[in-house]
Amino acid sequence: MSLTVSEFRAMVSGRVLVCDGAMGTMLHAAGNALDQSLPALSCSDPDLVRAVHARYVDAGVDIVQSNTFGANRLRLHEFGLADRLGEINRDAVRIAREAAGARPGVLVAGSVSPAVSVQQRRRVSASARTDAVTEQLGLLDGAGVDLIVLETFGHLDELLEAARIAVEETDLPVIAQATFGPDGRTLSGHPARDVAHALGEIEVAAIGTNCTLGPRHMLDVVRELCEHTDLPVTGQPNAGLPRRTGPARFEYDIDAEYLVRYVGQLVEVGARVVGGCCGTTPTQLAGVVELVRERQARRRTTVTGTVPAAPAPAPAVRDPGHSDLLAVELTPDDRGGTEQAVDAARRLHEHGVNLISVGAGGGVRARLSPVDLALHLHQRLGVDTVATVSTWDRTIMALQADLLGAHALGMHRIVCETGNPPLVGDYPHVDGIWDVDSIGLIELLTGLNDGTDFYGLPLPTRTTFEIGARINPGGRDLAAAAARARDKIAAGAQFLITRPVYAVEDLERLLEQIGEPLPPVLVSIRPLSGFAEAEYLTHEVPDVHVPPRVLDLLDRAGSGGQRVGLELATELAQQVRPLAGGLVVVPNGDPVDTVLAVAGER
Repeated sequence: MSLTVSEFRAMVSGRVLVCDGAMGTMLHAAGNALDQSLPALSCSDPDLVRAVHARYVDAGVDIVQSNTFGANRLRLHEFGLADRLGEINRDAVRIAREAAGARPGVLVAGSVSPAVSVQQRRRVSASARTDAVTEQLGLLDGAGVDLIVLETFGHLDELLEAARIAVEETDLPVIAQATFGPDGRTLSGHPARDVAHALGEIEVAAIGTNCTLGPRHMLDVVRELCEHTDLPVTGQPNAGLPRRTGPARFEYDIDAEYLVRYVGQLVEVGARVVGGCCGTTPTQLAGVVELVRERQARRRTTVTGTVPAAPAPAPAVRDPGHSDLLAVELTPDDRGGTEQAVDAARRLHEHGVNLISVGAGGGVRARLSPVDLALHLHQRLGVDTVATVSTWDRTIMALQADLLGAHALGMHRIVCETGNPPLVGDYPHVDGIWDVDSIGLIELLTGLNDGTDFYGLPLPTRTTFEIGARINPGGRDLAAAAARARDKIAAGAQFLITRPVYAVEDLERLLEQIGEPLPPVLVSIRPLSGFAEAEYLTHEVPDVHVPPRVLDLLDRAGSGGQRVGLELATELAQQVRPLAGGLVVVPNGDPVDTVLAVAGER
């Protein structure tokens, strides 16, 4: 049954509709790699695709979205499937319709992605992208979808063009969804209010957001969209952040109750269509359906309390060889500037901090590399620095060249990380390479110190890198974390830096499992800003353990959560000192204020 725009708006004015959850995640869980064409499975394995749709229908959703995300000519061409464009789209719609027919009233939405991935955007002309979207929209309309859902658009110009085409070329309701980063902006730098105002000029049926963000951060985006539009608003969050379990394999592990509760808050601030994106499952969507049926949506109701934005990680570290020295980690800002970091480093140095660690900032914004910022701070202020180097999307040759250059300029302390690709929509983490992981990077640095390159060929000089590695006391698989730490030590790690620790018992257990010989361990302490942040870390970030006692204290603290968070961090800093070769204070807010509160005046 095809809908008109007025019919769709009448539906969402009367009740909140629930979309399905992830298709790609379910297909991935069934053994399909994310670097293959998942839409093509509608032809090669229709029973699997039908079974996924059926599980969502059984869960009670109102809308199923066809397995056509990425099923346009340009994306299919990358897999040699452009000549099967029509077949793939028609089969996907037919399968979705068959599954939807099991329960009266279930709508079939045609899922449409940006014409190309973020990485391909610069290589493909705007006219070619427009042609690809136009062609797919025509196929979906002809195959009989009830409405169109434009998903995961990170660039506003592409979303506006796709929405315009969908409105002009079909008579179907069009839901236009942008994807936003943790900073509340799209990849093209537009905040939610700009997206709302721009889409308001086009006769779409609804606007909204999906992917990239977990439910907590999406709440802020949906609230802002609702404040700047009279159109119905949609929200389909990811299931938090994924855990990398192997090459090109990722898993999500979010608590269903937490996801459902936050989706309920999306409804409270005004969302009229809710669902899930990457990592969400039929079981979780069944909980969303139950919640939506139990409550009356209250348009533009303000949620009690403010959920603070999660600050970017910024660990602080002690000099590996001097346990009485305090260091602080700064991250490059997302505007490519240095003055903010220089000012912070200068003030920290004045308060006794004499080692600045520069971490890898998250997200997809343009920023200096940690090595470049560390060198700049050293040259500008004369402070000692240590820089994080990630192996994600770096070839061996590029890593070697950068490391040798950094060493020649005076950067001798390196913390090795495997790293993850930034979340930029689509099916996250598909793109990128890992020639080596963090252990391979440690081996590379050890070889450079011995005067050989990665392949064992002699170099004219030896480097003098001090090699660090990350360990995580909060991981759920303690034995695996300890084994990996031992591998890093065997590869040549000379000091270890923990991820932020929230319970001394976690650290004690991990160090006991690692055993001797144990290099200096620098323990990261990061004050929590309140209950909302602690809950976010618990449910949306893999391998972070916030003890129930801490959650309970922060919950009961209410508006005093930041004060209690600092008190808990100060207490923990004292508890870990006997185990630590150095203390790492991870600033949450102003770096100097955080360090003074947790470690005291130096």
